Amino acid sequence: CTMLCDFMERCFSLHLQLPPYFLLLHCDSKEHCLSHRRTDVLMMTPWFAPIVWEGTYNSEILNEEFRQRNVTVGLTVFAIKKYVVFLQKFLETAEMYFMVGHRVNYYVFTDRPEEVPKVALKDGRNVVVLKVQNYSRWQEISMRRMEMISYFSQKQFINEVNYLVSVDVDMRFNDEVGVEILSNLFGTLHPGFYASRRQSFTYERRSASQACVPRDEGDFYYAGGFFGGTVKEVYKLTKKCHEAIMLDKAKGIEAIWQEESHLNKYFVYHKPTKILSPEYLWDDNIGRPQILKKRRFLAVPKNHAAIRNK
Repeated sequence: CTMLCDFMERCFSLHLQLPPYFLLLHCDSKEHCLSHRRTDVLMMTPWFAPIVWEGTYNSEILNEEFRQRNVTVGLTVFAIKKYVVFLQKFLETAEMYFMVGHRVNYYVFTDRPEEVPKVALKDGRNVVVLKVQNYSRWQEISMRRMEMISYFSQKQFINEVNYLVSVDVDMRFNDEVGVEILSNLFGTLHPGFYASRRQSFTYERRSASQACVPRDEGDFYYAGGFFGGTVKEVYKLTKKCHEAIMLDKAKGIEAIWQEESHLNKYFVYHKPTKILSPEYLWDDNIGRPQILKKRRFLAVPKNHAAIRNK
């Protein structure tokens, strides 16, 4: 206990100088429940939330735990306008790697329900198409995700699933993404900032915006393309972010990175109970550092200009 406290005290004191990974204590065997297998990264936050990397958990133990709990996971994805073209690969790879062996509802938000592809699904897994409005600007479409997830969480999801995971559609699953990610509230370290200091984070800094984070606040920079938790916690997050977006909109303000800015503001003052490493949201265009043992969810190469606002 004394050694652990000393270690955490050093983590606290060095927090701003260290890359944002913190030690995860885990049980990879009954005999060595306080051991850890990764020595190249630190994996626990100052508020004792684990950061999930390959080699920090036992998937067999976790899968059995969640099977006993009879858990169903909802995966929300937005395929608006031409982004519907990414659905085929997204769903096919999700069937290969996402929550294998567990029940899943794929909630597909789209303005083109007739273009949602038919993909072979395993038992206990369903595609649920939710028709929504599109908007002229891709930034508006992006921000409206918070509104839609909030609305359907209260109206529908709360009665159908235990956990919600929200991800971007222009991606493909490349390796296992399982129940190790599940927690009351989780976010994902942004691949462009996971090793950066606070001063480099692209938070919204304008005090007039509801997304503003003061320069002496903030722990990590989270990606808007992968977050989740229990339906109750995701509802609270998305409702708060949507309300903040609407307050900004009434003043003619749009946060620098739209809903991602509001998500980061929320996580500053409502700490995630688990954080996912950039294994869970990666882009091969930025290389592949040695600490990245897995690339679980990968950006699909695309021409943004040809896809957005079409």
